[in-house]
Amino acid sequence: LLIGCSLFAMFFFISLYMQQVLGYSPIKAGLSYLPLAITIIISAGVASALVTKVGFKPILALGMALIAIGLVWFGQVSAHGDFVSDILGPSLFAAVGLGFAFVPVTIAAVSGIEDHEQGLASGLINTSQQVGGALGLAVLAAIANGIINGAHDPATLTEGFQAAFLVGAVFAVLGLLATLLLIRSSDSRAHVELSGEAAEASQ
Repeated sequence: LLIGCSLFAMFFFISLYMQQVLGYSPIKAGLSYLPLAITIIISAGVASALVTKVGFKPILALGMALIAIGLVWFGQVSAHGDFVSDILGPSLFAAVGLGFAFVPVTIAAVSGIEDHEQGLASGLINTSQQVGGALGLAVLAAIANGIINGAHDPATLTEGFQAAFLVGAVFAVLGLLATLLLIRSSDSRAHVELSGEAAEASQ
């Protein structure tokens, strides 16, 4: 849920910032997401390997921390910003965080679940992400609109987007705390042991 709150709002406000403040065309804004998308794919692959070594809890916690860092960085965007410092830099942090969060959160959701219920558990985690995205976007849009209040100048728009990014970072921090407090380390370690047994059996 909290990943969704951070994720969907981040993409929404990045797009608005690039087009309404930096003056990017829709095509240029779309192409600007390529480094982020590629990094998510690579980091998800890395996360898949790491969860079999250290468990899903540390990777998920690291992912949420990186998402929070990326959003805090986005919260410093400038009305006269540039691609490298205001888009690319924080995007890479957030992208690694998202890649590190997506894989272990799914594993955590089905950990300890009976085989015949794993489809239901997986569906619930996907649904919660969608619901979180809708709720997070509604909250952050209300915060941003309260600051912007119909203005169209870059400075005011940027101030509203900054507030949205920073509140999104709070959602990510809450996700980090939930990971540390609610996910049992024993379940995470058990996944490592099962992965090791499966690897040995396949040899």
